[in-house]
Amino acid sequence: MSAETFYGPDFNLLSQQDPDIAAVLLSELKRQQTSLQLIASENFTSRAVLATLGSTLSNKYAEGYPGKRYYGGCEEVDKAEIIAIDRAKDLFGAEHANVQPHSGASANIAVYLAFTKPGDTILAMSLPHGGHLTHGSKVNFSGKWFNVESYGVRQDNELIDYDELRDTAIRTKPKMICSGATAYPSLVDFEKIRAICDEVGAIMWVDAAHFIGLVAGKAIPSPVPYADVVSFTTHKVLRGPRGGMILAKAEHAAAIDKAVFPGIQGGPVMSAVAGKAVALAECATPAYQNYAKDVIVNAKALAAALESEGMRAVSGGTQTHLALMDIRSTGVTGKVADERCGLAGIVMNKNSIPYDPEKPGITSGIRVGTPATTTQGMGVAEMQTIASFIARAIKTDDEKTLAAIKTEVHALTARFPIYTA
Repeated sequence: MSAETFYGPDFNLLSQQDPDIAAVLLSELKRQQTSLQLIASENFTSRAVLATLGSTLSNKYAEGYPGKRYYGGCEEVDKAEIIAIDRAKDLFGAEHANVQPHSGASANIAVYLAFTKPGDTILAMSLPHGGHLTHGSKVNFSGKWFNVESYGVRQDNELIDYDELRDTAIRTKPKMICSGATAYPSLVDFEKIRAICDEVGAIMWVDAAHFIGLVAGKAIPSPVPYADVVSFTTHKVLRGPRGGMILAKAEHAAAIDKAVFPGIQGGPVMSAVAGKAVALAECATPAYQNYAKDVIVNAKALAAALESEGMRAVSGGTQTHLALMDIRSTGVTGKVADERCGLAGIVMNKNSIPYDPEKPGITSGIRVGTPATTTQGMGVAEMQTIASFIARAIKTDDEKTLAAIKTEVHALTARFPIYTA
C-alpha cells in the first residue's frame, strides 16, 4: 500500500514541503504494522476516526459550548459536539457528558476543580498498587495541591482491600473518593465504594480511563449508575482519538462544564471532538460489543499462557483488558524484560507489582494488554504464540536470538494487517 493510499493525496504535498516529518509518518505506520502492540493503553483507531482528526474542523476555534461560543462561525462544529454529547449519554446511560477535555489528565483536573479546593483530603488508590499519577503522586499536581490518602490491595490476594478503604475513609473524612487504576487487572466493586462514599459524605469519582471501553461494549459492569462523576480517556479500549471525556449526574453538570471551560481549557480541539463522536457510534454496534468481550478473553488467555511460561499473574489473573505479571522467577527485572522485548518487536511496558521490592524505574513486573491485538483480529491461539515470544525474549540477551524472534513477530503481524487499502 502506498503512502498516498493510506494518508491521502495530500501526503505528496507533505513529502515535498517537509520530507523529515513525512518520513516519520511512514516509519511510524510501518512500526505499528510490523510489531506487536501490547501496551494496555493503546489501540488502533478506525480510518473514519483518523479522517476526522485530519479534517478542517481542526481550523476552528470554539471556546465555550454549543450555542454559547465566544467566537462566531461555530454553527457546524456545534453540530459535531452535540452529536458527541448525545452519543455519550446514550451509550453510557449518563445524565450529562462533557466531551471537550484534551486528555484524561485534563479531565481529572476538571474533576478536582469542580468538587474540591486545594488542601482538601482525597482518597485514591496507591500508585504502587496500580493507581495513576493524577490520583495523588507527589510529583503530580494532585499530590502537591491536595492531602491525598491512599488505599491499596491486600498482600494475600492482591485485590482491593475494601475494609481498609472504608476504615481510611472514616478516619480521614475525604471530600472525594477516587476509584480506578492503570494497572489493576480485576473488577472494582462500585456498589461497595458508593456505600462508603455515602457513609462519609464523599463525592464518588471513578477514573475509568482504562476500562471504559469494556463498559461501552457491555463486557463489564458500568460505574455510571453509582458514581457522581466518571472521567476517562477515549483512546484505549474505547478505540477513539486521543482525548478525554467526563460523565456526571445532572446535578453536577454546571460545575463540570465550568471546570472544563473556562476552568482549565480554552478552545476544544474540534477535530478530536468529532473523532470522539465517530468512535462512540462505533462502540454502539454489535461488532464492537463482540470486540470488547474478545479483548477480555484474549487477556485471560495471554495471562494464562505467560503463567505456563513460569511467570505469575498478579491477583490470580485478569477480568479486564490487561494482565500484570510478576516475572521475578525469570531472573530478570521488568526494565530488562521491557528492553529485550522491544528488540524483539514486542511493545509492552515494565510495571511495578503490589509490594514490589524493586524501584519504580526497575520493577519486578510487566504489564501487557490486548486491545490492539484484538483489533487486529488475533485470538486465543495467537495469545499463546505471543506469550512464547515474550518468554523467549525475556530469557535471552543474545542479539541474534532476539532478531530471530522479531522475524517471527513480523510474520505474525503480517497475517493480521492493519490500515490496509
